[in-house]
Amino acid sequence: MLQVIAVMVVGILVGYLLRGRRVKALQPAITVLIWALLFLLGIEVGHNRRIIAGLPTLGLEALIISALALAGSLLLAWLLWTVIRRKPSHRP
Repeated sequence: MLQVIAVMVVGILVGYLLRGRRVKALQPAITVLIWALLFLLGIEVGHNRRIIAGLPTLGLEALIISALALAGSLLLAWLLWTVIRRKPSHRP
């Protein structure tokens, strides 16, 4: 854990020293590293038998949570829209 914090602190220091400078290779490097991390995470998940065995349950729970979050977002957006449209504008 100390190694993770140390790497993060070093990254913060390097970012602090490079602020204001345009580092052109930074964005492509970040993209490649994120893809590599996602790939390695997929390997780790695929290698874990307990996770693979629980995928149907995890998938169903994820589907339910996603559907309820979407429904709640739509409901609140609709309520906000109706409140905004009813409010009379007091423009001089």
